[in-house]
Amino acid sequence: MEETIKEIAERIKGLREIVGITAAEMAKELKISVELYQDYENGNADIPASILYILAQHFHVELTALLTGEEPRLHSYALTRKGNGVSVERRKDYKYQNLALNFIHKKAEPFLVTVDPESGDVPVRLNNHPGQEFDYVLEGTLKIVLGKNEVILNEGDSLFYDSNIDHGMKALDGRTAKFLAIIL
Repeated sequence: MEETIKEIAERIKGLREIVGITAAEMAKELKISVELYQDYENGNADIPASILYILAQHFHVELTALLTGEEPRLHSYALTRKGNGVSVERRKDYKYQNLALNFIHKKAEPFLVTVDPESGDVPVRLNNHPGQEFDYVLEGTLKIVLGKNEVILNEGDSLFYDSNIDHGMKALDGRTAKFLAIIL
């Protein structure tokens, strides 16, 4: 995993240099400190999926290109069999599986997201990213913090929202929660 982080970091740095912007300018756009951005770019810190998504949009590349170094090639359809989504563990809080990694020019990024329960009363960690998001709970119970609101979703419940709003998820009842997240 550490090698993968370093490879992604190198691709991001290379794209930033090609575009001709400084690390400070990129950090400002991402609304993070220069130090944190440099940690991401040097492969010293795990990069959240929300940051990767913003970077892909900023550099006008597919998320797949940042993650794998290869451009997606599928035009007609992308089939992902059960359990075979490409793991994208970009946040320690959640496990992501990209369900359409190699489809070119996607208008949305579909992920199967697994949130393991945490012991104790750990606060929900918030993030945001451009666009909109649709979440559909497949298993378990999920608490979603959306700005100043909290929503509890059970199996079969869904939520569509502006993902520019700070948001985060937490599995409830001591059980793992799984949901389909579609980022638009």
